Amino acid sequence: MRGSNALRILCWHVDGSWMESFIQGRHVYLLPKEPEGGPFGLGRAGHPWPRHVVDVPAEALRDTEVDVVILQRPEELALAERWLGRRPGRDVPAVYVEHGTPQGRAATSRHPLADRDDIPVVHASDFNRLMWDCGLAPATVVDLGVADPGHRFTGELPQAVAVVDEPFGRDAGTDLLEALRAAAPIDLFGSGAEAIRSWPDGRGHALTGNPPIPLEELHTAMARRRAYVHPSRWTSPGAPLIEAMLLGLPVVAVATTAAATLPPSVGAVSCDLGVLAGRLAALTADRDLAAEAGAAARAHALAHHGLDDFLNRWDVLLERAVT
Repeated sequence: MRGSNALRILCWHVDGSWMESFIQGRHVYLLPKEPEGGPFGLGRAGHPWPRHVVDVPAEALRDTEVDVVILQRPEELALAERWLGRRPGRDVPAVYVEHGTPQGRAATSRHPLADRDDIPVVHASDFNRLMWDCGLAPATVVDLGVADPGHRFTGELPQAVAVVDEPFGRDAGTDLLEALRAAAPIDLFGSGAEAIRSWPDGRGHALTGNPPIPLEELHTAMARRRAYVHPSRWTSPGAPLIEAMLLGLPVVAVATTAAATLPPSVGAVSCDLGVLAGRLAALTADRDLAAEAGAAARAHALAHHGLDDFLNRWDVLLERAVT
């Protein structure tokens, strides 16, 4: 036990970036583990996390002390009840973390917990809270907090970088990367990115997909480029965007979902591809201009996505949930 005020939290490894930040807190984090793994029994999944992140065999959960359950998928409600022998929200405190934007018609999408008033829903952004109809469920927002990788911008390479996992389809904005390569070469990283590649031609520079690399190497690679491109049309603000700003990169972002709240000083935020392309060309052509916008981006990220504030806000929510 990490101390008398530490909670024993049952949670699943669902969103890697969020989990990486959440487990930096002062509690004990219990991750269900099944022999076959699967989406609900991964446990730590081989991650080099601290010792207070503990694999617990699913069959042992009924006899395991749990103070609060962190739910992230609708299926976990019934699964937690079966494994614990206790009903989340009634027999054991629970909080539901909503990482995503609605996948149906946004303004009228009803949240899976909308008919329950005993489990609060915590959204990853104010935009997400606005779009989801949470009905009876108490709803609040805790913006993602990210550990500061340090101001590493060098901008030695006159090209852009993007990090998009599974960069396929309009939600991810892959077609927008194709359009923006008219302004500058773009190096793409993320799970599945290696499948994306366009050669220099009359329509633009290279769009080069790269295989996954360790996070520390990725941060170094990002910091060598002069701008970060955020092409996603429909997503919560993820760790790569925040990390890029913390590294000191200027951001060229499609002004949809929560990215629309970024100030223009960070680089460029627009729904006009012409505006984005023009600004991307200027930033990649002028290292000093990129460094100035990148400094503003870093200041914004430090003010809104600090890890300490994220953990402190979660401590308040957890204390409220268990009292």
